[in-house]
Amino acid sequence: MPSPRRCSNPPRHPSPPSSSWPPASPSPATPTYHKTYKRIVLKKMTRAFTPGDPVLELAAKEGPQSAAEADDRWVQRPEQARIDKIVDGSEVGHYFLILGEKGTGKSSMLIEAMRKIDGDGVAMFEAHADLEIVRIRLGKALDFEFHEDYIGGYFSERGPRDTTALLDIERALNKLEKVALKNRATRKKPLVVIINQMHLIRDDEDGKDLIELLQQRAEQWAASNLVTMVFNTDDYWVYERLKQLATRMEVMSVRDLPKQQAINALWKYRVKYFGEQLEQKKLEEGRLSFLNRVAKSKDMIATCKSICAVEKTWFLNQCWILGAEMDDDVMDQQKWASGAMVLAQALVDEEEEMDSLYDPERGHIMPSFPMHKAQQIMTRADFIRNMDRLNLFSIAADAQVRASSVPMHRAFKEICAEEGFRDHLEKTIVRIGDIESLGRTRELVAKDLVLGGKYEIKRDGKNGVVVKLVEGEDRGMLSSLFSPLSPGFEIAGLVDEDITVVQGMSLRSDRDPTMID
Repeated sequence: MPSPRRCSNPPRHPSPPSSSWPPASPSPATPTYHKTYKRIVLKKMTRAFTPGDPVLELAAKEGPQSAAEADDRWVQRPEQARIDKIVDGSEVGHYFLILGEKGTGKSSMLIEAMRKIDGDGVAMFEAHADLEIVRIRLGKALDFEFHEDYIGGYFSERGPRDTTALLDIERALNKLEKVALKNRATRKKPLVVIINQMHLIRDDEDGKDLIELLQQRAEQWAASNLVTMVFNTDDYWVYERLKQLATRMEVMSVRDLPKQQAINALWKYRVKYFGEQLEQKKLEEGRLSFLNRVAKSKDMIATCKSICAVEKTWFLNQCWILGAEMDDDVMDQQKWASGAMVLAQALVDEEEEMDSLYDPERGHIMPSFPMHKAQQIMTRADFIRNMDRLNLFSIAADAQVRASSVPMHRAFKEICAEEGFRDHLEKTIVRIGDIESLGRTRELVAKDLVLGGKYEIKRDGKNGVVVKLVEGEDRGMLSSLFSPLSPGFEIAGLVDEDITVVQGMSLRSDRDPTMID
């Protein structure tokens, strides 16, 4: 009898074969295999938190070998000491959200803290918009196969059923909880799970379900000191989502590097790698991502100008306004763009009213508005979060809205200082209003007006508008009284709308009756 054919692409969770091979009765090996498999799963996940695990090789790669080398290699931020305590498990009883603009050094601080302890007791992975990819990355970080390597079906033991990515993530967290409970007595401190780039999760129902699942585990584990979860994000909406259910969450706000630290780091780097003694007037504070590019550049001034030009181009490409000639098809996009320009103009005007723009210790002081005030300036409450995602504006942990960076604020100033900008912005806003008014305009068509006949239109209190047909003077009487138009006829009760009569003229409805030929 020929041996059964094996499928080249086996199902994700294979079920027992429906044929007579193997036998339908449970095999004596079934309980042994099942228990052994579950024990191996926990053992592999435990190994994921040991030092030198392949999952953490990326974090430890090319790290400095001594304290002196670390001092030259890394820019020490004020938050680094606390992050070191969080990552090594010393700070317990809470879970943490690290919030800050892109390029401020959040991920670098976490990786540096992992390097100091060689990744002992820490697992880290990147979030993603697709839940299936989040599932795969979580499995890689925890060394968990989601039972894809389970072959108990061949022993008439049914494995886990096919399911969704969210349920698979829940199963992985269940296994992690068992590992943490098993190792709590020996480790004497919690495991640490870091989820980087939380802002990449989509702000939709699936994304909210994932964040809720992770937060529930974080709250439970923080209370029992089993696992400390660390969420790292660039965008404010993640904080808003977590804030709703948070009781043990602590927020760390990471901003641009203070002036003196940035100057010292840049000066040391240029001396070590370029042998250049920089003049003090060339040194400025800044963001770590920008500072890194400037420090490695042969022409620092040209690189600074390039960074400012890139930020300005990005803002203009996203938010430029089209003026009075704009087509009505782009009105929705132009509402968003004009809101961004109005807020940028308000920030520039606010800077002019500030008493001081520069602090010797902190460096540049950028103007900002509370979030509710920024929404009021734009007259829209739903725009600012998307602008934060695009790194046009930044919302800090204290809900202060400002430009996403100093180069971006310089771009605001250059754009608002262009000749005719305010007039161009005003024309755009007027054009948007005109298009919206046109959308509310209705047409009345006057028919069969003979012998000098006319229509008389007058307001009838709250019931709407009354239209009467006045026949020619040779008949000398009123007839054909039309019924009052209900408010559902669009023009009823609308005082400020335009009414266009095709065979007559355009008029604006008001309290006085108007005669139309």
